[in-house]
Parts: sequence; structure tokens; C-alpha cells
Amino acid sequence: MKKFHRLFFLLLCATAIANVAFAQQNTSFREGTVISPIIDSLGCAHFTLYAPNAKRVEVFGDWEEGGGYGLMHMESKADGIWTFTTSPLKSEMYMYRFVIDGITVTDPANPFCRRDVGNIFSIFYVNGGYGDLYQVHDVPHGTVETVWYPSAETKSERRLQVYLPPSYQQNGEKRYPVLYLLHGSGGDENAWLDLGQINRIMDNLIAAQKIAEFIVVMPNGTISKPAASGETSENTSFRPLMTHLLPDYKNGRYEQSFPEIVNFVDKRYNTQADKAGRAIAGLSMGGFHTLLIGLNHPQLFDYYGLFSAGLDPNLANSGISAYSDLDFKYDYLKQTGYKLFWMACGTADFLYELNRNFDIELNKRQVQHTYVESTRGHLWINWREYFVEFSQKLFK
Repeated sequence: MKKFHRLFFLLLCATAIANVAFAQQNTSFREGTVISPIIDSLGCAHFTLYAPNAKRVEVFGDWEEGGGYGLMHMESKADGIWTFTTSPLKSEMYMYRFVIDGITVTDPANPFCRRDVGNIFSIFYVNGGYGDLYQVHDVPHGTVETVWYPSAETKSERRLQVYLPPSYQQNGEKRYPVLYLLHGSGGDENAWLDLGQINRIMDNLIAAQKIAEFIVVMPNGTISKPAASGETSENTSFRPLMTHLLPDYKNGRYEQSFPEIVNFVDKRYNTQADKAGRAIAGLSMGGFHTLLIGLNHPQLFDYYGLFSAGLDPNLANSGISAYSDLDFKYDYLKQTGYKLFWMACGTADFLYELNRNFDIELNKRQVQHTYVESTRGHLWINWREYFVEFSQKLFK
């Protein structure tokens, strides 16, 4: 009898432990057999959503459909299923969300997501071109380091993401060129990794011998914040928002103090610490930063890339020293010399006219440059492709 009581007691304990363990698991098993999206051999994306109580469902994506972008209506099928199929899509990484009776959600059948500023998007790839470069393949992989550097300008530690090419750890004596890659408004030091897929692009282009091996440094370009949302001492109190809503937006401090980042990188890593071994590029606000950093510190860089640059001609009359004396600074840039000044913008971009006019201004100033126009608007699809093209022109 005692043996039975002991066995019963042990079974009760085991059951209680199992129940507690199960209760602690943050697990939600997906029900049903919905798979979404499915990419067919033509590059069409087939979306499926189970929403039996919905009255109207749309999918919002960043691909070109019917001559533009926007909400595409899903068709109601039997048993609460909604579907939509795109036209054949070019090879890329695409982002999308569902809108169910006015409520925006990610695809519950797709676990792969990305954050862009404060919005979460589901993603998928179409193979056969650029999309292949944005995915992991069996090639040598580089390393990404998260680094904090002391900033004299802000009197604080600030955060960088640094991509080191595959051979970096094995070649202790080799010196590598560096690309400083800048994000746009609302972005942060993670943006080019999460949305630009820079580490994957670099790995794949290096393996294909299409680019030189170089280091990529991705700083935080919001001077009033040291790091991305959730990565500062404010933790989750600092939520993602557009940079122009923060203090010190376009006041010149970031551009003027940029050499402290360059000096830190040259001390920490095996860099080719000269003008010929440095490039700088950025998208949107980062393109604006690239231009003004270059104009204020032309001795630092031989390569410039402006992707859908967020140019602001009015700042020339603002009285801010970083944005003043532009005639002198353009002349000094030409005298100092450089190997590449490359800019690109989409014809549907809201910044298109500013970039087109800037191309005309550079021609008038006799600043040698390359200007490229693409389709589409202010999208990561463009910026990833611009990076692929620009990176193949560096350090040759």
C-alpha cells in the first residue's frame, strides 16, 4: 500500500511539473493547412488567407501591379478562404501585409517578417535574379559585429553594425577598404542588414568574384539617439519613428562629426586608412548625409553613392555651417578629386524631381558624376538594386 501511495504521489508530481512546463511555453501551434504565399514557376505569388468572418480583404505589397502599387482585392472562396494571385514578378524580395476590414495585419501563415520604421511586413522572395542575392547560399560567410564607439560629439556611446568579409578573420595582415553605408529617415543601424540584406549580398557577390572584399560600416544616423529603438537605455520607451520628428534633425552635427566614426573604425579594424580605401553611400536621408559629409570632408572618400537622396536645397540658406559655403565646397571637392560620384532615383519616387534637378545642378557645376534612373518609387526594392550596382564599381 505504501508503495502504491508513493507511486501515485510521484505521478501527481510529474503531471504537475509537466502542466507547469507546458503553461510556460510561449507556443501557439498553427491550425489548418493554409500555405501562403506560394511562388510558382512564372514568378507569380499566390496568397491565401483564412478569414471566415471578413467582409473585405486586400493585400498591400511593394511590387508593381497594374502599373502601380497599392491595395489589391482578394477574392472570397468557400469555407472562409480568401485568395489573390499577382502577375509574374521580377526576381526580388517583396514585402506585404493583409488589410482585413480595414485592419492591417501580417500574413498569419508566413513566419518571415521585417520591421520598416514602425511597421511589420511579411516577406517573400522570387528567384532567378536579384532575389537570389538576398538569400543565404552555400558560400563563405562574413561576420557582422555590433560595436559601440565613444562619441565626443554626443558625449555618449553610439552603436555601429559592421560587416567583415569572409577572409577577414584569416588574414591578420591584410588591409581592407571600407564602405560607410547610411540609412534613411526612420531607419537605424539595423536597417541595411534587416531590409537591405547587406551581409547576404556581400557574401554572394564576393563568392561570385563580382566585387572586391571590403568592410561595410553601418552607423546610426540619428544624432539625438545613440542606437536603434529598443537598443538604447530608454529600451522599449523609445519606439520607432521618423527621424525628422526628433531633435537635431538636419542641424549639421552628424555631418560635421562623422570623422570620429572613421577614426574609430581605422583604429579598431585592419582598414586601408586612406582616401582611396574609403567609400560612403546612403539612401534618402542617408543620401543627403552622404553628400554633405563628402562636401565637408572630401579628403576622406574617393567614392560617393546617393540612392533616392533626400536633398534639401533650402538648407543652403539656413546659416548652419555644415550646409553653408556650398560654392567653395563643391570647388574644393573637385580640387581634392574622387573616383566615383554615383546617384540613382526612381521615376515614381516623391524625391525624383529633386534628384533630377540635382543632376542638372551638378552638370552646371561641372562635377563629374553618373546619374541613373529606374522605375518604381521610394522603396527598398530600388535601394537594394542600387547597392548591387554601386558595390561593383568600388575599389577597382
